[in-house]
Amino acid sequence: MKKIILVLVALLALQVSAYAQRKPYDENINAMEQIDNAVKKAAAEGKYVLCQVGGNWCPWCVRFAEYADTNAAVRKIIDENFVYIHVNWSKANKNPEAMKRLANPARFGFPVFVILDREGRPIHIQNSAYLEEGKGYSEKKVSEFLLNWTEKAVTTLK
Repeated sequence: MKKIILVLVALLALQVSAYAQRKPYDENINAMEQIDNAVKKAAAEGKYVLCQVGGNWCPWCVRFAEYADTNAAVRKIIDENFVYIHVNWSKANKNPEAMKRLANPARFGFPVFVILDREGRPIHIQNSAYLEEGKGYSEKKVSEFLLNWTEKAVTTLK
């Protein structure tokens, strides 16, 4: 019994350590340059930009970044249709210029997603609360959100 408890404690410590080390947001990056570079890349690749706005201080922000990396269906949609970036908002660096450029998405809480077209114009802001399910994210809700905001979906008449 002691061995089982020790193994469980060790696994929990590893999980907490991995979570603490995951830092998708860079407080020191110039967010305006980051966005400009993503827009250029998206235009060259025929994609839109998916900006995940938040910070390493936000468990749901880190949780979504991990989810987007590990959920194969969501990762495929992102890779095929978006240039995906993490735009930092934190007490240390609120990136006011970038937030203004992204249409002040912080009003929806964090994380918040902003879709930019090939010219870098915000075309949609998504409150992440609508993508949650239980203690995580819903593959169905996230996939629907992303697929509804691809360039093809936005520009194709039905």
